Amino acid sequence: MNSLKRFFMEEDGIGVVEIILILVVLIGLVVIFKKQLTTLVDNAFSNISTKAGTL
Repeated sequence: MNSLKRFFMEEDGIGVVEIILILVVLIGLVVIFKKQLTTLVDNAFSNISTKAGTL
């Protein structure tokens, strides 16, 4: 029983707050750079589809 209590009280590893903060930062970056990311992905798929026939 004591080891179970220690397991729940230990503070090692990533907590929920840290995961939420990381997700908020990532979502913020995606929102800020949405146009640039869309252009980058469109150009990449366009290059892949045009050069796929040359193989």
